Amino acid sequence: MLSVYVDLALGLVVSFLLLSLLVSGVNEAFVRVLAIRSKFLWAYLRDTMDGADDKTGSWLPAKIRDVFTALPFLRDPRPRHSDLPAPAEAGGLPDPEHRAGDSMINLLYERVREIDHAKRGRTSIANIPPGRFAVAVMELAAGQDGDVDRFLEKLKAIDSPLYGPLKGIWETAQRDLDRFRQGIETWFDSEMQRLSMLYKRYVKWVVAVLGLLVTLVFSMDGLEYAKTLLRDNAFRASVTAVAEAGPDAYNELKARCSGEDPMRCVTETLSQPALVRMLDQGLVNVSIPEQGDPSMHWNGGLWWDRISTPSHWPGFLLTYVALLFGAPFWWDVFRRITGIKARR
Repeated sequence: MLSVYVDLALGLVVSFLLLSLLVSGVNEAFVRVLAIRSKFLWAYLRDTMDGADDKTGSWLPAKIRDVFTALPFLRDPRPRHSDLPAPAEAGGLPDPEHRAGDSMINLLYERVREIDHAKRGRTSIANIPPGRFAVAVMELAAGQDGDVDRFLEKLKAIDSPLYGPLKGIWETAQRDLDRFRQGIETWFDSEMQRLSMLYKRYVKWVVAVLGLLVTLVFSMDGLEYAKTLLRDNAFRASVTAVAEAGPDAYNELKARCSGEDPMRCVTETLSQPALVRMLDQGLVNVSIPEQGDPSMHWNGGLWWDRISTPSHWPGFLLTYVALLFGAPFWWDVFRRITGIKARR
């Protein structure tokens, strides 16, 4: 009896692991294609250096809706890419009457664009090391004959939000240039940590939406799947044996995955026909015969019947909540059940 429940647990963990990996993969593809990380960084830099836009407000998403609409599609905060190297001397700060909404961000981009490559005509820089940002600010200050007080006064004149933090750092450094640079580096590093936390909080909403879509597209009823594992001995054996039924299946899995990247190895190993059966009720049915090529079939009628049947909703909810824990959580549970040790 204990073996039955261990098999049940393993079967559920395997299904949640695979679906969580799918959610993570779709999310990563979404982030890469739309350059979300880069846009997030430059939206913060625009707000910090040039201030909010007079018409549209802050560049950083203020609402969850903006994460899905404004930032990915409507407003691109990234500067235009340039193949030219950084100029020998930093450009001067603009006069207040000639200041544009992207004056400071363009000056910063000039100082860091040597590490850039184009992506649809825009910069692809998604991370600026704190040390490099501090040097860039010092180069901008050097453009004012090295007079930091004059540099700060110009920032104040053009109403740059950067004035406040730099003024405080300059006073704390007691007008010592080396301590000023170190202070800028420390401040920017802490700002990047805060930005990362904000980014992760918004990404959780994206993952939540993707988890819901994956659950519904595959109509994965976790309760129904658990009942199948308990009642169908043959199916349970095929799932828990992973590749081939037999008492040494787990040892075989350990041997195959101990000498390489375990996540990739286990993902490939688990993607076997026995486990693909859990996706039979999806919008698209994937068939993998013992011989021949896999085939895909439209399964819209059966899929809609399942989605519109209230008795399946508790199982969908179970699957959805499980996917919110994420692939790393289910990988750790799977590793503990099977005894696979983490790679060191």
